[in-house]
Amino acid sequence: MNPPAAPAGMGFVYGLCHHALGALHGMLFPGEITGVGHLPRRGPFLIAANHASFLDPPFIGCHVPRQMAFFARKSLWKGGAASWWLDTVGCIPVDRDGSDVAAIKNVLRALQAGRPLVLFPEGTRSPDGTLQPPKAGVGLIACRAQVPVVPARIFNSHLALGRSGPPRFGTSVAIVYGPPLAPADFDDPADGKERYARASERIMAAIAALHRPAGRVL
Repeated sequence: MNPPAAPAGMGFVYGLCHHALGALHGMLFPGEITGVGHLPRRGPFLIAANHASFLDPPFIGCHVPRQMAFFARKSLWKGGAASWWLDTVGCIPVDRDGSDVAAIKNVLRALQAGRPLVLFPEGTRSPDGTLQPPKAGVGLIACRAQVPVVPARIFNSHLALGRSGPPRFGTSVAIVYGPPLAPADFDDPADGKERYARASERIMAAIAALHRPAGRVL
């Protein structure tokens, strides 16, 4: 797997990390990457992916040829180099319980500025790689934003670096990006009080429908 190019428009630090993480993915956890052509070339969009490892955000983002925004726990901002890096690459701080109104506003601002964003409907890491029920928060953001949602599925990241134990280098971590969902595909205002929960369920169903590719395709 060749590391993805970091095109113009990325900040220097983000572009450097983008390229380095793509190279590390290919060297340490080589796997098939398919569906990159489904990613919009311009304008805001969301990537909604399953979540089973700390590897998921960087490995999903490093194959997107645009600068992305990511959620990160507020507790990670402890000053010094770590806080500088989080701010420089455009991370959005959020409370651990996910009920952070300020974070949602920051997400909508990032999207309005044309910045894509990665979200994880399950809300937390799956212990064994099986898909977990989605939280309503992703549906809320998707319905409020009214932008395309690209479903993505990452395979075997829980084996490469799970919730316990050391990393298992050489584990094949594959990623599939699916066709974008238009807002009308996941948002139905007629759902009433269940609108956001149903939107999350539809987005999660699109993730579940993605299958691991049979061959190594870039």
